[in-house]
Amino acid sequence: MAEKIPESFHTKASLVVYKDCKETRDKVGTMETTMTTAVPKLTTLHPRISFNSFSLRFSLTFPAKKTALVKHTCSPSHIPLRVSASSQSQAAVEATKVSSIPSEMKACVYGEYGGVEVLKFDDKVSVPEVKEDQVLIKVVAAALNPVDAKRRQGKFKATDSPLPTVPGYDVAGVVVKVGNQVKELKEGDAVYGNINEKALEGPKQFGSLAEYTAVEEKLLALKPKNLDFIQAAGLPLAIETAYEGLERTGFSAGKSILVLNGAGGVGSLVIQVCYSKQKSYFQLDLQLDLSLIYLHS
Repeated sequence: MAEKIPESFHTKASLVVYKDCKETRDKVGTMETTMTTAVPKLTTLHPRISFNSFSLRFSLTFPAKKTALVKHTCSPSHIPLRVSASSQSQAAVEATKVSSIPSEMKACVYGEYGGVEVLKFDDKVSVPEVKEDQVLIKVVAAALNPVDAKRRQGKFKATDSPLPTVPGYDVAGVVVKVGNQVKELKEGDAVYGNINEKALEGPKQFGSLAEYTAVEEKLLALKPKNLDFIQAAGLPLAIETAYEGLERTGFSAGKSILVLNGAGGVGSLVIQVCYSKQKSYFQLDLQLDLSLIYLHS
């Protein structure tokens, strides 16, 4: 029998107040409080998500009222681009009109490891060669993930791609060239996906933050017609992380799942996947210790 879910739950929190935000902080004091939070209402707008667990290729279909859901599932942290619907549509149209592929492209590149200052804009980057099992994508939208910054900082030098590197995992765009072994995708197809099969083991030298990127066919899916390119680019790596995390924990119907930071890119999609499989349960009566850093005194 389904557990009755109350309308609200209580959270006990210990707030630690600091004098400033430096490495060595002076503790000012603590405060204990109990917060009452309304249990979020699940809507009927959640997507139906289907997976091929072997390749992690996925597709999404949404009910008719998709606008509110799309804004929820595509976390702003995963959608760095800000364009209007009209300008984005024009970009998609222009992508399908490519009659000849140039030898050089515009891209964000870093030739050494370091902070954001090493990331440069270069309009003379060579367009990547297409292998037999790959397609060349004219990029319409791309998204950033934390791993992009960590690679730039040199945290994975042993297994990373050679320098110079064009960062970027998530992509949405239009196929403009196909390799000899490509079986399903064709020129003109609107696609999206995570271009790196293994996130940290030999990621591509030419990522998605460029005008073109070459990707294996097996890593891509056709873009759903009810998602635009920006929304599609915000999904791949986050939803793969969400699904793989649930798979590794052996989640199944009837189990309780606690999602911390459920409003983030991965957390919100964990909830979506659970709900789509009718495995969404909330753990109530939370006991939390929150360490908060306040503004400078």
